[in-house]
Amino acid sequence: MSESIRDKVAVVGVGCCQFGENWHQGPEDMIVEAAYEAYADAGIDDPQARIDAVVCGAVYPSRGTAEVAESLKLFDRPVSLVQNYCATGTDAFRYGVAMVASGMHDTVLVVGFDKPKDRGVSGPSVHMNTARALPMTPAGWFSLCCARYFETFGAGREELAKIAVKNHQNGTLAPKSMLKKRITVEEALGGRMISWPFTLYDCAAQSDGAAAAIITRADLARGYRDDPVLVKGVSIALSPNPQTDPHFDFLAWKPTIAAAKDVYAQAGITDPMRQIDIAQVHDCFTMTELLTYEDLGFIEKGSAKEHIDSGTFALDGELPVNTDGGLKTFGHPTGATGVRMIYENVLQLQGRAGERQVKNATVALSHNLGGAPQTCGLAILGME
Repeated sequence: MSESIRDKVAVVGVGCCQFGENWHQGPEDMIVEAAYEAYADAGIDDPQARIDAVVCGAVYPSRGTAEVAESLKLFDRPVSLVQNYCATGTDAFRYGVAMVASGMHDTVLVVGFDKPKDRGVSGPSVHMNTARALPMTPAGWFSLCCARYFETFGAGREELAKIAVKNHQNGTLAPKSMLKKRITVEEALGGRMISWPFTLYDCAAQSDGAAAAIITRADLARGYRDDPVLVKGVSIALSPNPQTDPHFDFLAWKPTIAAAKDVYAQAGITDPMRQIDIAQVHDCFTMTELLTYEDLGFIEKGSAKEHIDSGTFALDGELPVNTDGGLKTFGHPTGATGVRMIYENVLQLQGRAGERQVKNATVALSHNLGGAPQTCGLAILGME
């Protein structure tokens, strides 16, 4: 736990392509769209002269760093590839931040991308194994937490449906989201059952996408724009595989708790509910978002039901979560998701989020959960 990076690195430009089933684009097309939007956002006319290094995050790349270097013509400098389950985008951002904070490079481009639709499957092709070695999809595994939580704390399918409704509503206000469809609680509850209690509306889809962020030394940031966003903390933490961990209780995500402890220490956060204004969290399933409210220390363990019912995490609530609709409406091109969250938080902090703008937001958190889940990435950004 260290404060050594706080306020030493700034985000000066962000970009994002349209997320969706992008059959008309290759990975290079999406990378160019996101990166050049970030260049324009940072006022960079000559990226060849300004970008010292590139960190890319992708889980399903066909050629890895070559896809980024060739599409952007950034050959004569370091280009590195990061992979860390669904936390890949946040981890790529962490590597870039470390490069700048250490003095290795002045300005770094971070690109997260993936194009899973080109793999020829409609959903995740990975099968997870339970402790009894039974094949199980991610929906099947994550849904196991629901019955235990419902029995212990009294929440139910209605609370999960309200999370889906919130995220669908927010996604209609995000121009680059894939799904722009408002739903009701009744529709969410009546959706096609995927793995009890998850219906179709409790599950994030796969999609294609890319997002980019340009980071630089804080003392150089105003040479790019007048309202740079400072990195307050960024962390990655891992935990034992919950499928084989005898101490996993199906009521919390251990890697989120560990990463939160570290990143809060970096950022000087002692009361996250009061000190954080907005959050983008990893809603691969609605239950994942519910548990994350508690694991991040926003609310007490077991109290999610009352906060969901009262609208605490709605766009106009006390702490808006997934202001752009999250994975539920953007889908989840694995390597891109963490950087897409940073894109949204930067827009919010700079007052550029349009109809979904949260008033007076000055501190924002993004959260990626990956694997079984075994890994978590967190980033906290803030204004000066």
